[in-house]
Amino acid sequence: MKKHIALVPGDGIGVDIVGEAVKVLDRIQEKFGHEFTYSTYLAGGCAIDATGKPLPEETLKGCAESDSIILGAVGGPKWDKLPSEIRPEKALLGLRGELGLFCNLRPAIIYKQLSEACPLKPEIVGDGLDIMVVRELTGGIYFGERGRDENSAYDTMRYTVAEIERIVRKGFEIAQKRTKRMCSVDKANILNSSQLWREIVERLAPEYPDVSVSHLYVDNAAMQLIRNPRQFDVIVTGNLFGDILSDEASQITGSIGMLPSASLREDSFGMYEPIHGSAPDIAGKNIANPIATILSVGMMLRYTFGLTAEADAVEEAVSKVLDASYRTADIYSEGMKLVGTKEMGDLIAQAL
Repeated sequence: MKKHIALVPGDGIGVDIVGEAVKVLDRIQEKFGHEFTYSTYLAGGCAIDATGKPLPEETLKGCAESDSIILGAVGGPKWDKLPSEIRPEKALLGLRGELGLFCNLRPAIIYKQLSEACPLKPEIVGDGLDIMVVRELTGGIYFGERGRDENSAYDTMRYTVAEIERIVRKGFEIAQKRTKRMCSVDKANILNSSQLWREIVERLAPEYPDVSVSHLYVDNAAMQLIRNPRQFDVIVTGNLFGDILSDEASQITGSIGMLPSASLREDSFGMYEPIHGSAPDIAGKNIANPIATILSVGMMLRYTFGLTAEADAVEEAVSKVLDASYRTADIYSEGMKLVGTKEMGDLIAQAL
């Protein structure tokens, strides 16, 4: 298989962690006989510094012409005081919107090797946790009409039937490949957009008779994630609610340095990134955890390229390295073997 991948390291530790992801991809192509080529593009704060824009046309064009995208992280205190229309985060919204990346997959997994890092009691999480949040990514309040004047401001949460249908179907399809349980999260007791959301979930449910469907209001879902996270498998929800709930779920796992994500289009084209931020205070110091980005590579191999064996190999390599007690600083505990960013990438590549 020949594939061309757009690399968008972004800001802060983005360069560090994307480099380790490429190291693992290079090992995959050697082991399985594929050919991966790369082009690197600017986005975020570094792009603002270089071009005055968070998402240069060259970046958008290069990403659109690639087979997939690996993104590091964008933003940082350096650009916090810029006007909202040219903040680094606009690069993310631009890539998602312009490339049609409407479906965000955010797994929240507690690895048995890191179970002590979970902030919840062992009896609550049991033998482990594996939740998949399926978040709508290009509609809702982040893309709705907005404005402000001297005395007020407003943001509009608007969804079309088509936007809801396509993300809900993704949720059902993913649930069919897991434990066949899907919880739809909304605020249908208050919001018109959520009432439409729930109506569509209930209308589509008979098409997926093997999937058990439940509904929760978003405030109750937030409580239930802490009280009894094991009741969840697949959670499907809108843009704003998914943003909040996926971050909450990530904290249950104990370290955001371990969690990947995927943003997908209807044709399986995707952008893959860790869920953590740019951490500019540790950039270039060889202490950032690259595992979330490496696991994002695994998701890319699985969801965009359809390479299941290769994706499994990446995930198994990460487990082997954790089993051998190697840890970066964010997941280190007494008695473990402390390693840096590059060493962790080397170890995972060797484990392949």
